[in-house]
Formats: sequence, C-alpha cells, structure tokens
Amino acid sequence: MGLLTIGAFAKAARLSPKALRLYDELGLLTPARVDPVTGYRLYAPQQLEQARLVAWLRRLGMPLARIRRVCALDGGAAAAEVRAFWSQVEADTAARRELAAFLVGHLSWKEPAMPLGIRYAALSDAGLVRESNQDTAYAGERLLAVADGYGGQGGPASAAAVDALRCLETDGIPAGGLLNVLEDAVERAGRAVHGVAAAAPGDAGTTLTAMLWTGSQLALVHIGDSRAYVLRDGELFLITHDHTMVQSMVDEGRLSPEEAASHPERSLLIRALGAGADGTAEMRLHDARPGDRYLLCSDGLSAVVPGEEIRRVLAEGGEPEPTVRALVALANGSGGPDNVSCVVADVVELQRQ
Repeated sequence: MGLLTIGAFAKAARLSPKALRLYDELGLLTPARVDPVTGYRLYAPQQLEQARLVAWLRRLGMPLARIRRVCALDGGAAAAEVRAFWSQVEADTAARRELAAFLVGHLSWKEPAMPLGIRYAALSDAGLVRESNQDTAYAGERLLAVADGYGGQGGPASAAAVDALRCLETDGIPAGGLLNVLEDAVERAGRAVHGVAAAAPGDAGTTLTAMLWTGSQLALVHIGDSRAYVLRDGELFLITHDHTMVQSMVDEGRLSPEEAASHPERSLLIRALGAGADGTAEMRLHDARPGDRYLLCSDGLSAVVPGEEIRRVLAEGGEPEPTVRALVALANGSGGPDNVSCVVADVVELQRQ
C-alpha cells in the first residue's frame, strides 16, 4: 500500500486532520513525506499504530508532552509510564472525591437534637526498643491529635506540629468557617515543622492525624501513616488511608495487603509534614453518634497489633484513660519495636442546661 493522504490517514486512525497537523508540529507524529509543491502531508500505513496509540492516550487525558515521552519508549517501558500516569490520575480523583465528600457533609450539616460531648485520654510511650520518643499525643476538649516524627529532629517536629494546632482549643470557629480553620491549621503545622528543621541540624518531619470536635461533628485532618479508627456498634472502621509507598502499591494492585504488612519499605511515606514532602492533607467530616469511640494512633500500635485485638480492647467499654494504657501495653507486649501513641475519645450525650 502506498502513502495515504492526510484525509485518508485521519479516517483510518480515527483522528481529525487538525489533530494530525498539531501532532506533526509537536513532533508526535511526523508525516512520512510532505509534498514540496502542495505542502500536503502524506503518511505511511505503518504509522497507523502510533497514531491510534496517541488517540487512545489522549482519551485517557494524558498531556501531549507525556504522550511524546511514551511514544519514544519500548513496549515495557511505555506500559510502565502509562501505569504511573493512571495511578496519579486515580490518586488525584480520590483526593477530589474526599474533598467532595467533605463539602457535602459540611454543607448539609444540621444541628443534632441531643447535645453531645466527648470524654478523652491520650498516652505516648517510647516502646521497648527506641532510645527516645519522637511521637506526640494530645487530647483536649476540642482537639485530638497524634504525630509521629522522623529524622534527627523528629521529636521536636511532631511536638511543633501538634502545638501549632492547640489554638483550636480556644479559638472560636466562625459560622461557615470550618474549611478555612482546618486549612489554616495544616499550614501552621507545616510552617512549625519547617521552623524546627531550620533551627537545628538534622532533618525533621512528621505525620499528623488530628480531629477537631465541633460539638456534633469531628473534622479530620490526616497526613502520613498514623491512623484514625471509629468503633461503632461493635465494629471497628479505619477512617484514614495510609500515605505510604507500599499502600500506593496495594492500591495499584501491585502488592497484596498481606505482602504489604511485611514489606521492608512499608514505612516509606509519600505524604508528610517536612522539607521536600507532599503535605497535602486528607480532610473529612464525621457525624458523631452517642456511643461512638474514636482512636487515633501512631503506627507503633497499628503495625504490630492485629486489628481484631485493637477492636477487642476498644469494645470492652472501659474509660478512655485505662483504654489507652491497655493499647500501649498491647504494643509493648508485641515487642514494642517503635514509639506508640494513642488517643481515645468517646462521644457521649450531655444533659441540657
């Protein structure tokens, strides 16, 4: 078969002549020949496969510059590039989904019929192996927080992140201002961690999982691999998503959850507060119900104690203070290889004044 005119080639490739001219200008799909007299572009039938690949990648929403990179690779490397692009698309979509759910909950919120409050306790322990404790745990009337520091200044970093949020205990939240309050809180925590890194030698970073009690809802801010759970009607639900490289591999289907649990890089973070880290926070609203029990913990608990054991201790129904002690004891009873921090908060009905 001889060369095809741009019209015939466009029809065969299911592309428009306008798109083909653009791809030629960008170096994505250069014609086999350009008529020196008429300037008409002519294409070889063998170019159809690349033209269709470009069309398919455009349907994925891939930017043209990245398509040019894919087209320059061999099959295996090109497939890996497409996989990496789609993983990022799914991560971005998940982040937008979380924000959409947050906004729906925020905008549709209604005052509960019964006034609610929380009872709470926090405990942090160095564990049995580490020489120092780089975790910080805090529980107050409005703020619950756990931060797990890392690096040479990890302890000061986690403390600085939590301290940056403590003003939430006293500052009033203006009507309709919850979103701004949470965003400002994350920015303050990030600046505080960067300040620690700038003031002393050694790198500094931290996870941050915090909940702000609004009187009927708990607003969640989450960055890293510390976790938040809720025990409701006897069932334990994980309400955060680990921001780790291994969890992203599970999400992509490249690892099973069982393989992830023993992976040597399971603690490698892809989001954190610290220099060079992605500090994008996951934010959610949770409508509180009487009888709900919330747990915030560092991975010193969740990485060594099975979920069923955590559920069992939480479901025993003791007061928050003995419950956090029991959870820390569970972690240490499993070898205590890491610092462990726990915050437990119970949602309770309040008597009307």
